[in-house]
Amino acid sequence: MSVEHAKAFIEKMKTDEAFREKIMAIETPEERLKAIGAAGFECTGEEINEAGTDVGQSAGGGVYRYPVRLDWVEQKC
Repeated sequence: MSVEHAKAFIEKMKTDEAFREKIMAIETPEERLKAIGAAGFECTGEEINEAGTDVGQSAGGGVYRYPVRLDWVEQKC
């Protein structure tokens, strides 16, 4: 599990619309995390949350087109 994998996952969610739609179509947070892992991103929801905070701070707290936090995992679109 790693924050680096979480950062890579966030970047893929921001740049790959098909991947983002596939992940967001999954009904439960548990299944989303499984799909994220199956895509090669070995990270926990907490690491995604931490990485999203890091990414937001490093970008000067800028506004993103898509949420950069655990919302991608926990909430259904």
